[in-house]
Amino acid sequence: MEAEAISLEEKKVRPVVDHLNDLLANYHIHYQKIRGCHWNVKGHNFFTLHVKFEELYTTALTTIDELAERILTLGKPPYSTFNDYITKSQIKEINTIGLNPDAMVKALVDDMAILIELERAILDITDSAEDQGTNDMVNGFMQYKEKNTWMLRSFLNQD
Repeated sequence: MEAEAISLEEKKVRPVVDHLNDLLANYHIHYQKIRGCHWNVKGHNFFTLHVKFEELYTTALTTIDELAERILTLGKPPYSTFNDYITKSQIKEINTIGLNPDAMVKALVDDMAILIELERAILDITDSAEDQGTNDMVNGFMQYKEKNTWMLRSFLNQD
């Protein structure tokens, strides 16, 4: 591993990398779900949700890239097949064609809850590994989703 090149211990960082790869797999399924929502949303809230979904999938795509690059920085290859994403992800695919807009938003809120839970677990692991770089990165991802969870729950009148 390359962890030593950035002053981290390989044996401490291995669990970090494994969990980052799991998070990466979940993000890929979440990203595609958001894309499906963006493409298939209809109804009175079309303009609002279409724009919001685009914001969310653009951010998710950037997050995916940052996760993959961090995994590489720590000296291991990121998952890169759809089979890996589907089999490793806790988040499951859904068919967004014809899905009610509120059900779309609820599905994304549910995904974000899973992602936040995974990220909180990673924060504990990165603390043990003394990996502040990964900790800081993942904390930023989590904060973005926490805020958007609140916003989407408010949209659904679930706040």
